[in-house]
Formats: sequence, structure tokens, C-alpha cells
Amino acid sequence: MERYIIKGGTPLVGEVEISGAKNAALGILAAAVMADEPVAIDNLPDVSDINVLIDAISEVGANVVRDSRHSVKINGGTITSTKADNEYIKKIRASYYLLGAFLGKFKRAEVPLPGGCNIGSRPIDQHLKGFKALGAEIKIEHGMIIANAEELTGNHIFFDVVSVGATINVMLAAALAKGNTVLENVAKEPHVVDIANMLNSMGANIKGAGTDVIRIKGVEKLHGTEYSVIPDQIEAGTFMLAAAITKGDILVKNVIPKHLEAITAKLYEIGATVEEYDDSVRVKGNEVIKPTHVRTLPYPGFPTDMQPQMAVALALADGTSTVTENLFENRFKYVDELTKMGASIKVESNIAVFEGIKEFTGAEVNALDLRAGAALVIAGIAAKGFTTIESVHYIKRGYEMLEKKLQKLGAQIELTSSDKEIQKFKLKVG
Repeated sequence: MERYIIKGGTPLVGEVEISGAKNAALGILAAAVMADEPVAIDNLPDVSDINVLIDAISEVGANVVRDSRHSVKINGGTITSTKADNEYIKKIRASYYLLGAFLGKFKRAEVPLPGGCNIGSRPIDQHLKGFKALGAEIKIEHGMIIANAEELTGNHIFFDVVSVGATINVMLAAALAKGNTVLENVAKEPHVVDIANMLNSMGANIKGAGTDVIRIKGVEKLHGTEYSVIPDQIEAGTFMLAAAITKGDILVKNVIPKHLEAITAKLYEIGATVEEYDDSVRVKGNEVIKPTHVRTLPYPGFPTDMQPQMAVALALADGTSTVTENLFENRFKYVDELTKMGASIKVESNIAVFEGIKEFTGAEVNALDLRAGAALVIAGIAAKGFTTIESVHYIKRGYEMLEKKLQKLGAQIELTSSDKEIQKFKLKVG
């Protein structure tokens, strides 16, 4: 079993290049199967969720050519099956995007109920509501979602709650529906906009992505395109917080600063210095981290995916801070792990109260989900002594070569697969 071993106490200094956005890339890969011509995608992150989805697309018969770790060509014209059912795809949440893509193109789809990190209840009722409104019949049998339609017809759909997944999924299906579709109370995240832009580059007619209302005029078919995935705002935010927490100085490159505004605002509040450039941001940590209050909200609010990383900073702040989690009820599972490192945190319902401590001490901790895992890595780098992190497969779902990028910034971290390797690391770094 792979583990991270970290010797903490080193400020992170230098430059880091941010990979493509995992959450955008997953929807873009699903969209690619909707054309019968080659679709070339680059700036893909080389992470496990992406590789699982590419394998699943290949298994249903699409012609897939992996040009490099970060680029792929997909031709959906050779697809022989609309049933995506390999053992790995059940473990990733974004498998459901194939539902919207297949339903739009073939008017039928069979996809496993989604997996992913257990950060709380993430029902797919809004996805199914949207598909039904377009004319599909839906049933769930043997852990599979089965969707069929004689024809998809545009409709006016108001989502009961803001859902990124449902917005993207219904947008995929509606792109090839007959007539006009209006989606209201939609998600406005940057990756929603990126997937809409990708579909438009394939010949779709989608307007309003990034606002409260998306208008889609259905087209008969989509064509090939070349498309580059936007940078990952959550990976960028993770390194920005890492600079503040370790009292370091990091130039975070290949970003869109506009997408990072909510994170940047909180960094100012805790006393860090942030300099914005055209496609990069520089973050310098302060000797003293100031306390603040954070509420997670849909974009453009503070992202729930950055909440655990922010929590690491607040655990070290000079005073009392609070985090209110408005999106996922299991997002505080990392609290017990940070407590092992000395943090003083009390959780009641959806609010965590942090009494700041002077420093973390190294401990054996467990990455319980993707973002909590990344937060523990940063905590380990800031901690006194050695930290080992179990279950790093969660972290690999969304961060490309995290340990390599951190090593370049001066972190003493290694990915190990045995106790012997851990002992070797401890002897080497002293």
C-alpha cells in the first residue's frame, strides 16, 4: 500500500506549474464521444480519474489514441455499446457524464450509479429530473442507471438545487435534443463554462454558461474539434494555501486568476501576500496567520473543495476561526486526523470551530478523501517531525505528481510502498 512520508518544517519556495482541471476534463472527455469525427484534447491532468474514464471510453468501442500523458484523440464514430460497466468506472463519480453524452447521441445509455469520495450525500435526482424533462425514461436496476428515449425534445428545466453534475449532464444531452432547452438555477463553476465552450467548438449552440440561465438550441450532430482544458483552480488553490501555511513563497503558474478570487480574498484575510499576473499568482506567507471565518458556497463563493486546505491554515491561526460547510455533510472527516497532529477543532453540525495552535507535530494519519488528503500533506509539510499518510490513492484521483511538484518547492516528501522505504527516508533526511 502506497504512503506518503514527510519530514516537516520546510517553507515551500519556488515555482509550480498547475495541471489541467480534472473536473472540466471529465465532462470534456464525455462530450468528445458525441462526435463521429476525431476530437483532440490537450492539457489533460494525468490523474487516476481521467485515466479510468479514458479506458471506459475505449472499452465501449471509441477509437482512442493517447498522444501523450496530457493529450488524447477520441473518435466516437466507432462506438459499439452504450453500456459503460467496467469495474473501475464504478469508483469515479464522473462516470455519470457518459449518461448525458450517450443519451444525447444514441438516445440510450446504461451507466453505473456513481462512486467517488464519501464526502456526503450527492444524489443524482436532479440529473434524472432533467433527462425525464427531455423525454427520457429512466430506471435503476442492478446498480445501473438505464436511460432510453425515442426522441429528446427541448424543455424548460428549473433545478431544485444548484448542482454542477446535473448542469453538465443535462447540458450534454440537450445539445443534441430537438428544439430549445432552458436550464435555470444552474451551476456557474468555471468547468461548466469550459464544457459549454468545448461543446460549442463541436458545433453545439449553448449560451449563458457561467450565468443563472443556460439556453441551448439543439443541433442535429456535433463535429470534431481541438480543445485545451482550463487550469485546475483547486490544485492552484492548494499550492496557494501551502505557501501561506508553510510561510513560504510560491509562484503558481498556468492559472486563471479570476477563477481564484474567493481563495485570494481569504488569503488576504489570514495575512498572506498575493500578487496577481496575467496567468500566474505569487503567494507569500506571513509569520503570523490571522484567524477568519469561512463559508462554503457554490461558485463564485468559497469552494467546498478548498475547505480542508483552508482548515489547515485556520488550525495554525493566532485566535479563533470558524468554517461553515454548506454543501457536504461529511466534509469534516479530516478533523480527527488533524487532531492527531495537535489541532484544536470542535465540530457541531455543519460548523467547525478552530482554536489556533503554534505548530503541528508529525503523526500517522489517513487520507479519507481527495481534498482532505491534500490538506494533510500540507499539514505534514508544516509540522515538526515525521508524518506518514495512508490511502494516498484518494489524492492521486485529483493531483498529478503531487510529491514531485512539492519536492521541487523544497518539501521533504516521498511516495513509498513499504516500511523499509519509510525507514530509508528517515535515515536519509535525519
